[in-house]
Amino acid sequence: MRLGLLYSGGKDSTLAALLLSRFYDVTLTTAHFGVTDDWKHARDTARASGFEFDRLELDREIAQEAISRIREDGFPRNGIQLVHREALEALAEGGFDAIADGTRRDDRVPTVSRAQAQSLEDRHDVDYIAPLSGFGRTAVDRLVESRLEVTVGPSEEITRADYEAELRALIAEEDGDDAIAELFPDHEQTHVTDLR
Repeated sequence: MRLGLLYSGGKDSTLAALLLSRFYDVTLTTAHFGVTDDWKHARDTARASGFEFDRLELDREIAQEAISRIREDGFPRNGIQLVHREALEALAEGGFDAIADGTRRDDRVPTVSRAQAQSLEDRHDVDYIAPLSGFGRTAVDRLVESRLEVTVGPSEEITRADYEAELRALIAEEDGDDAIAELFPDHEQTHVTDLR
């Protein structure tokens, strides 16, 4: 069975791919807006991990709507949540038997509710799987430490292919670099460089 996994090149989505690969033919799929070439970081990690890779270009209007929400809220949560929902919808239309993401039990964003998952499955005749939904951060970190080579650092310094990177780039282009510091709290990101 074919599975499309939303993929950023980070530890969570890479670990999800490893777990699912025992049961599915996994294609790692990076959703992006064509703003930057950051998707190449995910492609390189997919290759190093031995997985097929594909890109899913989302409509720029989705990015603009997400940015509007981020500006109104003063924080990125709802904007990133919107992009994740739209990316899952687009992935579900990709001809896969199942779709997945790397969301964990204790993630604040993005999240997928039970009702959203069921709606996605019913409307697209596809299985939605969140293989890390029962794992907390500590459990994920232990598994990652034993299986993956990972670079960790501040969001603005780590190469990655998540929604936030392109949203940051668009906001910086429109509002300047100072807007990034105002809207996005400091946090760490990960980028997988290889398997152990």
